[in-house]
Amino acid sequence: MSLARLTATGAALLSLGLAASACAPQPNSNAPAAAGGAGASGAADCSPSSPGLYKAGQLTVATDSPAYSPWFEDNAPSNGKGFESALAYAVADRLGFTKDQVKWVVEPFDSSYAPGAKDFDFDVNQISVTPARQKAVDFSTGYYTANQGVLVLKDSKFANAGSLGALKDARIGVQVSTTSYQAVKDVIKPNPQVSVYNTTNDEIHALQNGQIDALVTDMPTVFYLANAELENGKILGQFDYAADTSEQFGLLLGKGSRLTGCVNQALAALKADGTLAKITDQWLSASTDVAKLDR
Repeated sequence: MSLARLTATGAALLSLGLAASACAPQPNSNAPAAAGGAGASGAADCSPSSPGLYKAGQLTVATDSPAYSPWFEDNAPSNGKGFESALAYAVADRLGFTKDQVKWVVEPFDSSYAPGAKDFDFDVNQISVTPARQKAVDFSTGYYTANQGVLVLKDSKFANAGSLGALKDARIGVQVSTTSYQAVKDVIKPNPQVSVYNTTNDEIHALQNGQIDALVTDMPTVFYLANAELENGKILGQFDYAADTSEQFGLLLGKGSRLTGCVNQALAALKADGTLAKITDQWLSASTDVAKLDR
């Protein structure tokens, strides 16, 4: 989609309060940007010719490796398959980039929100928006509301657990630096110490080898692991991270990035015209039909 189409879409959304401020992307600039990603001149420049892009004429998008389904397919983010791959290309299209102008790079999950300059324009990797992370980086508006899922083996002594309270004595594994760790600590509050692993693969191996009784991660990933990675996996259910809040995934950008407003405008347009809903239904609908676990 051309910049003209993006601008027209943004104007149509003004009545909804969704249009972002003007932006001239400068991801590596240390100068603070105005609210909503507005540049000092007030002139909008969200196009592929914006001089502040990480690389001129190219949208550099980061994610981790391996990249799991249903977020990505075949560990190949550039194929456009999977929820987050499709989302990234939809955002790129709204900003006026062709698919060939999108360049994927690898960024480990736990380093993506570290302070400092970024070698990408935005990162898409199931990164939850938290106040602590927002001190170091920018986030877009949320593009997905995530529940936590609990995965065990079918022959586990916890396979028939019907509530979170029944997992008090379970050895639970999570991936390092994820909100799943805090969710387990705050909501399940297991007696054994929570085991922390570098990758989802490490969690799976620990579960298969009997080192842990259950693993907790976002619900779509749990659904994929139970159906594609484990022959005897069983989903116990899902739970909210907190009773009074919802956990949102957002696109991550460098702190003070003037591209933030552009990305928010693109996401607002994708929500308004139903594109985001279609992408969600295509890639994530199956994982939502899972029972909630009582506390």
